[in-house]
Amino acid sequence: MKSLTILIFCCMIAACLSAGVFVKRDVASAVVRQKRAGTAPADLTVAQLESLKEVCEANLACEHMMDVSGIIAAYTAYYGPIPY
Repeated sequence: MKSLTILIFCCMIAACLSAGVFVKRDVASAVVRQKRAGTAPADLTVAQLESLKEVCEANLACEHMMDVSGIIAAYTAYYGPIPY
């Protein structure tokens, strides 16, 4: 009985440790994908996009680029990385 309890306990520890490793790999790969992709427009809320648009409209060149290439490309080109 004692050996069965120890065996079950060891199996539970092994399962927890292996699950933790897989979770860490999944999280790490998601972070790497986000860094490679940069900030995607789908990640921003409507309020955040409106805020970027207001900043970009103050600069005529940025506003023109916003109309041609989109708000994300224009803001990034004139003001650097998106702060959100």
